[in-house]
Amino acid sequence: MKKYFNLFDLTQKVDYKTEILSGLTVALALIPEAVAFSLIAGLSPLTGLYAAFVMGLVTAIFGGRPGMISGATGAVAVVVVSLAMSHGVEYVFAAVVLAGVIQMLAGFLKLGKLIRLVPHPVIFGFVNGLAIIIFMSQLDQFKDPSGNWLTGEALYILLGLVVLTMLIIWGLPKLTKAFPASLASILVVFGLVVFLGIDTKTVGDIASIEGGFPPFHIPQVPFAWDTLMIILPYSAIVAGVGLIESLLTLNIIDEITETRGRGNKEAVAQGAANFLSGLFSGMGGCAMLGQSLINVSSGSRARLAGIVAAVMLLVFVMFGSSLIEQVPMAALTGLMIMVAIGTFEWASVKTFNRMPKSDVLVMVLVTLVTVVLHNLALAVLVGVIIAALVFAWDNAKRIRARKHIDDDGVKHYEIYGPLFFGSVAVFNEKFDVLHDPDEVIIDFQESRVVDMSAIEALNKLTERYLKVGKKVHLKHLSPDCRRLLKNAEAIIDVNVMEDPTYKVVTDRV
Repeated sequence: MKKYFNLFDLTQKVDYKTEILSGLTVALALIPEAVAFSLIAGLSPLTGLYAAFVMGLVTAIFGGRPGMISGATGAVAVVVVSLAMSHGVEYVFAAVVLAGVIQMLAGFLKLGKLIRLVPHPVIFGFVNGLAIIIFMSQLDQFKDPSGNWLTGEALYILLGLVVLTMLIIWGLPKLTKAFPASLASILVVFGLVVFLGIDTKTVGDIASIEGGFPPFHIPQVPFAWDTLMIILPYSAIVAGVGLIESLLTLNIIDEITETRGRGNKEAVAQGAANFLSGLFSGMGGCAMLGQSLINVSSGSRARLAGIVAAVMLLVFVMFGSSLIEQVPMAALTGLMIMVAIGTFEWASVKTFNRMPKSDVLVMVLVTLVTVVLHNLALAVLVGVIIAALVFAWDNAKRIRARKHIDDDGVKHYEIYGPLFFGSVAVFNEKFDVLHDPDEVIIDFQESRVVDMSAIEALNKLTERYLKVGKKVHLKHLSPDCRRLLKNAEAIIDVNVMEDPTYKVVTDRV
């Protein structure tokens, strides 16, 4: 019989053994990432480790997506590096605290639902770009301290251990799923290196991870307006990057587990975690797709694994640093390469010929921006803007007008397709004001008036007809459209039974 442990999710059964082992695996994988990202930001390794502990623990307990892992990330590191260099670590802590406040406000205002506006090609591009970044970041392990590529025996040993790690992760689940393959690979490679005395790079060769409990520390910065103006831009970017990466990761884990997380709750939890991270000497962070995939692929579906990962990470820092520093980097490198392979959306490549060219363009562009600039928020923003413009362009061409003159000599224009800023020009070309009869009916039963550009186009069109002494009727407009039109009573036929009930998006709330 499996033991089940119920923690915070009363409706969900949790496999105690799987959660513990998965959490231990994630904790080991978090260490080199946290150290590397803190060094990228120009900070002490402990700032990254403390951030990973606080972020991981708070979001595991209070987050909106059980099974998702948060910690110190490269996305945040590249944002705060210039602040750390120009003003020092105390300003980084203050910026992270403010970023947490912004994220909590976003969650309380329920802005997490805006992630629905991110189309699938953007998500594919984001995931593929992140997979490439994860893979490329592992290549540094094949270099010596001076930055030159390893050669000879050192290279062969490292390659052999990396390949062994990958083979265990790939092959063990085919034999048994009783033990997480990722953890098994780390233990096997660690045992080989220790007992055979193999000389290879270890975690301790990167930096020492020895430390104590994260110290509570109010950022030592002047509480003045000038300080706020310095940290606010960094805080806003950190908050935006963190929310985008976290909510996209949440969506991806949702698809893998076929469950649904809560975006607004996750935003509040991310904000609280960053707020506390800044107060406990951490550099801040967000959700980590690679570690989340390790967790989920190990069988974790609940909060316990994330809690175990955060607690064990702190245990390693406080009590087990000497042992963890002996873990071969080859094992962690092989693990992260397998994560990169699993992260990449191979299906998106196979469907290139079947996807619309615009979607392929968006996906490739987001991938390139992610890889080249390492700016996930900018990549997603660029993708969303391009996808929106493509959508607007496609819909702008879909507006049509069916024309006929009835027995009374009245000309009818039956409009099909959405009327909005993109289709206004084509819409205006449909009418022959000078040669139309004295009475004209424009029917919007099969159309939708979407925005203020469309309202203004209708105003100008009716003015053109009125100038030449012709009467125009607009049928089947929603009540809010009628309110926004000038001279509405004179030009609109009110048909309550048939008028649509949709609203113009620019109407007041």
